Amino acid sequence: PHFVLTELQQIADSSSSTKRTRGRRGLDIVNRLQNQEIVPVEIVDTDFPDILEVDSKLLQLAKVMKGLVITNDYNLKKVAKIKDVEVLNINEIATALKPILLPGESLRINILKEGENPNQGIAYLEDGTMVVVEKGKKYIGREIEIIVTSVLQTTTGKMIFTELKQEANKNKIKVKRVRAKGQSK
Repeated sequence: PHFVLTELQQIADSSSSTKRTRGRRGLDIVNRLQNQEIVPVEIVDTDFPDILEVDSKLLQLAKVMKGLVITNDYNLKKVAKIKDVEVLNINEIATALKPILLPGESLRINILKEGENPNQGIAYLEDGTMVVVEKGKKYIGREIEIIVTSVLQTTTGKMIFTELKQEANKNKIKVKRVRAKGQSK
């Protein structure tokens, strides 16, 4: 809707560089959506002058049009449910589609930085999941093979705890080989 574009323009014109960057990114995404040919995108001029907040206007528009709201805003999803508006949360969809790694599985990763605890290395899967590698500090900047020891689901995402494959072999952990997307053999 046009009122969302207006808000994005105001954010893109903000004096805060962070807000300005987010606003510009939002406008770029709208432009890309309009230029793709898979799903037609139409900017509607319908407005609700008696409603001040953009989120509330968006939910009212979805209700009037019998539409669906797609968002990554957790609180907007909650309010949409209360107002009986159908909603899909992109983050929840992405989380549901992430591959599940189980203890004992192995993969190759590139250690990027030092962890919080001594000798830990940190890496990230392609989907952004943090991987903590025990005794991985000395392998920063190198690709190594690791074994998953545990997986922790937090409110901000998933963390995977691992150890070096050679350490797992010393500890006699049963290993099942999997390959992370984009990793060499």
